[in-house]
Amino acid sequence: MLFLLAALIVSGCKSTPKVDWDSRVGTFTFDQAVAELGPPDKTATLTDGRKVADWIERSRGGGVSFGIGTGFSSGGVGVGVGQSVSPSRHVRVLRLTFDTDNRLLSWAKN
Repeated sequence: MLFLLAALIVSGCKSTPKVDWDSRVGTFTFDQAVAELGPPDKTATLTDGRKVADWIERSRGGGVSFGIGTGFSSGGVGVGVGQSVSPSRHVRVLRLTFDTDNRLLSWAKN
């Protein structure tokens, strides 16, 4: 039973493989990026015709949690309720720069 539980946990934690952006330079297009990543959060076209697009990913570390507890003492029963909110602090930006033919020219990620 313990083995089955461990196998379920490990299979549920499978992550997607990291993208090798270097291998995509020169062949990957803006249209492919939109199809794979969705529409960019910000885009700009430079005066020389290059297109710069940013995809912003906010970490899922923040959130809201609630807690309810009870307590007993010689004087009676008490109930407590609590709430905490933690903001997301990590923001990752994938910046892709495309040439005038909309092919990936360079990339950067923080």
